[in-house]
Amino acid sequence: MSEHPLPPAHSGIAGTGTSAPQAGRGLVAIFGSTFFELIGYFMLMPLLLLRLKGDGLSTSMAGLFAATGWVGIFAITPFASGITQRLGRRPTLWLAAAVPVVAIAGFLATDALAAWFVFEFISGAASGLRWVLAEAVVAEFAPPRQRGRMVGIFETMIGTTFVIGPALLAAVGPQSPLALWLVLASVSVGLVWSLLIPRLPAAADQHSARVGLHGVWQALRAHPLIMTIGFVGGFFESGLTSLLPLYGLALGLGAAAAALLVSASGLGSALMMLPAGLLADRLSHHPRWPTPARARLALMHGCALVTLLATLFIPFVAGTPWLAAVIAFVWGGAGGSLYTLAMIDIGSREEGITLVNSTAVLVLAYTLGGVLAPALGAALLDLSPVFGFPALLIAVALPGWWLLRRART
Repeated sequence: MSEHPLPPAHSGIAGTGTSAPQAGRGLVAIFGSTFFELIGYFMLMPLLLLRLKGDGLSTSMAGLFAATGWVGIFAITPFASGITQRLGRRPTLWLAAAVPVVAIAGFLATDALAAWFVFEFISGAASGLRWVLAEAVVAEFAPPRQRGRMVGIFETMIGTTFVIGPALLAAVGPQSPLALWLVLASVSVGLVWSLLIPRLPAAADQHSARVGLHGVWQALRAHPLIMTIGFVGGFFESGLTSLLPLYGLALGLGAAAAALLVSASGLGSALMMLPAGLLADRLSHHPRWPTPARARLALMHGCALVTLLATLFIPFVAGTPWLAAVIAFVWGGAGGSLYTLAMIDIGSREEGITLVNSTAVLVLAYTLGGVLAPALGAALLDLSPVFGFPALLIAVALPGWWLLRRART
């Protein structure tokens, strides 16, 4: 894992040819637009599901509808670099902000279920496009010595939208006619913020980088460890979070205590991502490490080790249920930190369209882990909660730790 040398100070931010004030304005605009768009998105999904269930839609069909947004993310992510290469970074961010406004207007205009599936798909695709590009731009345009801080703040901000969106929906009431209009208002504010993004310089590899599936495959071959880190992070931070209530019930916890396991995981993620980024900045210039990349690798190895050790405590949880909350906190914190550190790492080594490709690989791997964890975990909780479920978690945590240890040594 090599480190690109930093350019002279007069050349701009991280070699992008962008002045510090312009990069700062761009970061503020991307932070604001992403914040409001994601608040709307995380209000939208539970709102639509509750509306559909209230109209008598079957649980299986409602689940299929919920999965449609993730299908949109999966479908668009490999092509994010191609869209960015064709349109440019600023117009692509505008597109990612405008499409959700159109989709939500569609939800307001019709109650046809088939149309709702289409609108949900394109809304998910737009969110996936923003996910990849905003992460890449923040990592690239952050000041090199503060990249960990900026990426950590950005990831923490995203985590707050998971809480703020559903909380606003609960405050308004899912049956209120104003709820969907509030979603529309939020994503519209996100669009306005996106229009404030200053002109970004053309990527240095605008015409030379490979894009689409070829570009993603090239990025995966160049950095296979990114896939591992993203998958483990998504599995333990995002995927297990949705499974924790079922796990709590299997342990004999009450419904309220089982639901609090989700809060423990979310709290770990929210509290640990920024410290992980700050530590990456600090250790990158510590004399103990020959290169900043080696320091980041050591931190990722530490997060993977903590994840594995927490997982090994699973057999002891049955006798001490309170330990489940501690383990959930560690899973959320370590998983979120793994993703954050991986984003800092690729943002430090790459830029332009190549960085978008690598970010797409990280997002795909994270999403895959987030999807497989509840699917496989729920099945094993039914079949073998004592042996099968812990074995699944160890089967994910152990190879992740081993591969990072091997890369480090």
